[in-house]
Amino acid sequence: MSERPADATLGATSERATLAQIFPRLPQSSATIVGPGDDAAVLAAPDARYVVTTDMMVHGPDFRWAWSSPYDLGWKAAATNLSDVAAMGAVPTALVVAIAAPSSTPVGHLLALADGLRDACSRLAPGCGVVGGDLSVSDTFTIAVTAFGDLQGRDPVLRSGARVGDIVAVSGPLGLAATGLRQLFESAVDAEGEPDASLFAGVLGAHPHTVTAQLRPHPPIADGPLAAQAGATAMLDLSDGLALDARRVAEASGVAIDLDASRLGASGLGVDTRTALTGGEDHSLFATFGAQASLPGGFRAIGRVVDGAGLLVDGRPFDERGGWDPYLEWNGQAG
Repeated sequence: MSERPADATLGATSERATLAQIFPRLPQSSATIVGPGDDAAVLAAPDARYVVTTDMMVHGPDFRWAWSSPYDLGWKAAATNLSDVAAMGAVPTALVVAIAAPSSTPVGHLLALADGLRDACSRLAPGCGVVGGDLSVSDTFTIAVTAFGDLQGRDPVLRSGARVGDIVAVSGPLGLAATGLRQLFESAVDAEGEPDASLFAGVLGAHPHTVTAQLRPHPPIADGPLAAQAGATAMLDLSDGLALDARRVAEASGVAIDLDASRLGASGLGVDTRTALTGGEDHSLFATFGAQASLPGGFRAIGRVVDGAGLLVDGRPFDERGGWDPYLEWNGQAG
């Protein structure tokens, strides 16, 4: 079958023809035994266990075409799943990608999205690749990614292992993605508050670090396995915000977490302490380590695990709601 031009729409071509253009662009997994082309992929699992996670991104609550390119969307869809695998202490090995798109979508959009998937895997998790997926039609563009990971003989690092006296540490930024999103909503929207593509370039030019952190995050994937090797007692991906996710670890572990406000924020990039605490979508790694541990990779100490329950900041309870909740966000209640 001859290749259709990239500017043809999905409605003017076929699934088979579209996939024939996409497959050569996708990254290969080093764990593949049987790849795309059969009813299912077959992956090597040397550990006899594997980590699996899934995440969905829907146009509207999760991304806006006025601000995100197809390449950005592919990158972010990969990065958000890779970070969940890393947060278990595993090495990402493979992705399965399903896309539902309007029939008017140019084939070129899916090719650029595939390039984003490829480059994110290559940059963040070398050896991880796309081993299969599905295409369908929908009025709303939706991408769902399932990721797999290899524990390499280690036990998974859970949220429930933090102990009193442990160091609380983070690898990656705090509040950058939320700051970028706020800047977009402040300056890249029309008079009705809707995302405006014509204003996007100016905002990106003025705030490249924060806007890029929102649209094309770079989570520290390699630090997940390093944390496991260093004896991390608990870990998770900071997808929903430091305060919200730290409370999850505290609750699962039956302890309190006390954060040091002086170690949060990045004023040079416009990130204040509150945003560092309540902003979501950084996809950094949050972990706890024994009191005498040497922190691995890019981890830096931001607090301690103490007796009690819930979240403290400088010894005082921090009860402010914040972070990412798609149901509240969709109903205009988050913030």
